[in-house]
Parts: sequence; structure tokens; C-alpha cells
Amino acid sequence: MRNRALMRNAGLALSSALVFLGASADAAPRPQRPNILLILADDMGYSDVGAYGGEIYTPSIDRLAAQGIRFTNFHTSAYCAPTRSMLMTGADNHRVGLGNMSELLSDNQIGKPGYEGALNGRAPTVATTLRKAGYHTYMAGKWHLGKTRETLPASQGFEESVVLAEGGADNFEKKSYTPGYATVHFYEGVNEIELPDDFYSTKFYTDKLLSYIDKNSDDKKPFFGYLSFQAVHQPHQAPENFIHRYDHEYDSGWSAIRDMRYQRQTELGIMPGGLSVSAAGGPDWAALSPEQKKVSSKRMAVYAGMVEYMDMSIGRVVAHLKEKGLLDNTVVLFLSDNGGESAELQKFFPAYYEKNFDLSYDHIGQKGSYSEYGPGWAGAANTPFPNYKGSASEGGIRAPLIIRYPKRIGIDQTTDKLASVVDVVPTILDYAGVRSARGEQANLAGVTMAPLAAGKSTKLHDDGIVAQEVAGGSAVFQGDYKLVRNAPPFGDFKWRLYNIKLDPTESKDVSADNPKVFEALQSAYADYVRRNDIVEVPPDYTIDGALKKNMARKK
Repeated sequence: MRNRALMRNAGLALSSALVFLGASADAAPRPQRPNILLILADDMGYSDVGAYGGEIYTPSIDRLAAQGIRFTNFHTSAYCAPTRSMLMTGADNHRVGLGNMSELLSDNQIGKPGYEGALNGRAPTVATTLRKAGYHTYMAGKWHLGKTRETLPASQGFEESVVLAEGGADNFEKKSYTPGYATVHFYEGVNEIELPDDFYSTKFYTDKLLSYIDKNSDDKKPFFGYLSFQAVHQPHQAPENFIHRYDHEYDSGWSAIRDMRYQRQTELGIMPGGLSVSAAGGPDWAALSPEQKKVSSKRMAVYAGMVEYMDMSIGRVVAHLKEKGLLDNTVVLFLSDNGGESAELQKFFPAYYEKNFDLSYDHIGQKGSYSEYGPGWAGAANTPFPNYKGSASEGGIRAPLIIRYPKRIGIDQTTDKLASVVDVVPTILDYAGVRSARGEQANLAGVTMAPLAAGKSTKLHDDGIVAQEVAGGSAVFQGDYKLVRNAPPFGDFKWRLYNIKLDPTESKDVSADNPKVFEALQSAYADYVRRNDIVEVPPDYTIDGALKKNMARKK
């Protein structure tokens, strides 16, 4: 095994960042307005990359962090499609059609405005706004915001696009990964396409985005590129040589990895020491049989290989921009759409996976296989936080965010200011020097992060309210406090209050000690529900029950 920690540390070293910045000065003429490159990972946990404490080899992402600013208190939605709706529009997900995942709708939400399951036209996308302002607009990757002609990226402001319309798919072929989709659909523009024989999703999307950038590179217009990977959503699959790089890396189990990552986070200064860090989740590693440990270790190796291949692909894009003289006039944003995924679909639908995939040990992670890593490894991915994707706990909604733009951001910066996915669009428009039309500005739920990233302000949301809800998971942030509740299986619908600055792992409910704060944040949440026409799930709602009911409706 390689000593990845040393390699990662080198990637984060300040001296390395200085050398790279000095060597990457643009030689070619650049447009005055910057290019914007938005890179989104799917279901990647907070601690997976080196810059956030992980052992996975991610030098490209780590270098972006070393050359820009790393946000340690950034929040998304608990699920991918609601996050993507806010990432594209800057509006709250309930206003633009993704009030809930279509697979998780409660009966009282079906057919209601804001719960269409696709962008509903109530707010323009950032691509639409930038294209009107003279930007080229490109997208490659997972869309998950509609698959009709009117809701595909080609009708949502993107000049060039190649996308997976659904929420996930096999990474090696045009094949569904779940009984929830009979088939999957890939589109270039508005035309459905077949995939090449050598298709691997991460490589395919990267190649396509680079081809779009090159297509118009001589006209001096800036571009907005949205690279939205399927990685690392299940099924976890990667080229075999990337899987083997992690042979035996995870034989110690998820709790050992979680402990190691937390220690690394304290060394990096992104988490305080002495936190109450819960167990990783899943069964006790020591209680597993040797065969169970062998299989589980390999599943995590596949996941790590998939992350590393994504990182390599990000490095390809950065190197290409540098070669073209575009890099230092490009704002690069990297984030994940939510926390690590704990769901074990094979346990829900065993017959489906046995029929449609090769589940043998030797084939794990390869073409034709299906692999997912379960709650133990998801808990390690979300270190040091509790819970997973789907919950409003920090493990479900706190995600990495890195912004690199050397013209306005110093190197090796870190901030623990509260930030939200709804802040991304205002930030992009700020960097682009583009103002939304007055009516469109009313849709923006967030604020620009650019002054904070530049060191020109120490403020962002301060004591303002930042709230969110999806599938019964609700959170309200104000100052150092977070009010949160979760639907089963992640919680019991009971409101709890945490001092998220002192207790980011949500280990001590302080509602009894702070009754006025507790009451005020519940009132703020009620106001948020009214303003955004939220249809709340009923008290007997469960996520698992809603999934089964909605799957049955599709049959």
C-alpha cells in the first residue's frame, strides 16, 4: 500500500500551492469576466477527501483546497435532487418543484405545487441567467431535475449538455441500478443517445465537458461548466486497477477508519478535539465473520477507487484549463450534494439484484456488478457527524465546499462560517458580475460567499435564519444553534436543539437549558413553512414506508 497520508499532506502543503500558482500563470489572453466551473460529487461523505481528513488519494481536490478556501460548515439538502434544484436556481427547493424526492412523497404531497419532481419554471437556472449575460453554458453528468423536453438542461439554459436524466445508473452501461427505474435515459441536448462500448461514467462526462470547452475556446466568451458526476452514488464501480490500489486498506473496519479520520481532522484544524464522536454505525466490526469482513473491505476499496478516479478526472480538467491558459481566470467550485448513503438496496429488493447483477466477490466493483457499502462505511465517510444521507443531522447535510479563484481568494484559507447550497448561485453571479432581473432576485434564498472568501468580510449569515426541509427531516440554523428533527428511520420527529459550534456532532440536546432559543427557532421554522408553501409529511410518515408505497405506484 502507498503511504497516502504523506502524499495527501504534500498536496495540501502551502509551499506546494505556491509553486503551482507560480507555474500556472496564464499565457493566453483572457476574457475579463471569469469562467465558472462547478463540480459536483454525488453522495460523497464529508471526510472522504484528503482536505477533509480522508485517507483516499485525492491530490487534485486537495490542491484546489490548498490554493483557495475550504468551507467546513457548509450545508446541502439531505437528498440529491433537492440539493441540485437549489444549486441550479438559488431558490428554496419547495419553490422550484423538488419539495421532496418523487420516490418519497407522502400522500398529501402528491400533485401539490412545489412537489412536481422536476423544475417547475418558478425560478430561472443560473445557466439561463449566465447565458443571457453572454456566457457559454455547458453541462455533463447527472441531472435529476426532469426528463421531459421542457425540463432537460437544453431547455434550462445550457447551450451544450450530455446528461443522465434519472437519479442514478450503472457506471459501465445504459442500465438501471434500482427497480425504481425500468430503464435509464441519457440525452445530448434533447436527443436520447446510446452509450459507447467503452463507457465509464466519470470518464465520459469529463471528456464531453472538455470537448464543449474546446469547441468555442477561440471566441473569447467566458464559459459556465457544470460537471455533475455519478460518482460516488451506488452502484459503486471503478476500473479494476483503481480498486486494487486499496487492497486491504480497509481490513481494520469502519470504526478504525472513522477514528483515524477524526484525528486527522483535528490535525488539519477543521474540527476541534475532544468531540463526542459516536460509533460509525452498522454492526460491530469485530463481530463479523472473516468472510463478511473480506467482502465489506473490498466494497469500501471499490468506493475509494471510484473517488480516486473522480479526483484524477478533476485533475484532467484543471490541467486542460492550465494548458489552454484559462485556469487562473476560472472560478472552480467543488462540493458534494449530501452526506454518505447508508441504504442497502440489496436488502430491500434481493431478487432484483440477484437477477440483474453479478454479486460474486471476485466481480465486486466491475462491469455487471452491483456494490454498495452500507451504514458502517457511510458512517466513516461522514466522520465525525451522526447519521447519513436522508437525515437533517450533520451527517446527512454537512458537505465539503472548496472554491479556488486566485484573483480574489488567497491560498490555503479555511472558514467555519455557516454556509448553504442556496448561497452558491449568488456567489457565481457575483464572480461573473451578473445581476439577476429584479423579479428573479426575489427567488434567491441565499447570499454571496465571495466577500467572505476574499477576506473582505467576516460575515455571511451571522444571526439570520437558514432553514431546510425534505422528507420530514427539518433543520433551522441561527448563530451557533441548530434546531433539528428527523423522520424514521433517522429519528422520531422530536425537535432537538444543539449548539452546533461547540457540539457539531449533535451529542447533547440543550433545549431545556435554552427554552427561549428553542421556542424562537420553532417559530422561525413555522414561518419558513408558510413562506415556502411546504406541505409537511403526516406524523405516521416513515421514509422506508414512503419508498415502498411509491415504488408500488410505479408498477
